[in-house]
Amino acid sequence: MKPHELRDLSLTELNARLKDEKEALMDFHFNKAIAGQIENSARIRNTRREIARLKTIINEKLSAE
Repeated sequence: MKPHELRDLSLTELNARLKDEKEALMDFHFNKAIAGQIENSARIRNTRREIARLKTIINEKLSAE
């Protein structure tokens, strides 16, 4: 999602998305360790960036309160 779309979500929705992204990242790392390779290695980088984006927006919302 784009950052402006994420800013429209509530804190609970953002935290739920953050949890899902962290689980996805753990799955990617697990599959890479077991299989030795994954289909699209860029997905790990994109997931890490999405996690950082979510954390940034959550912190923005918390500091605005």
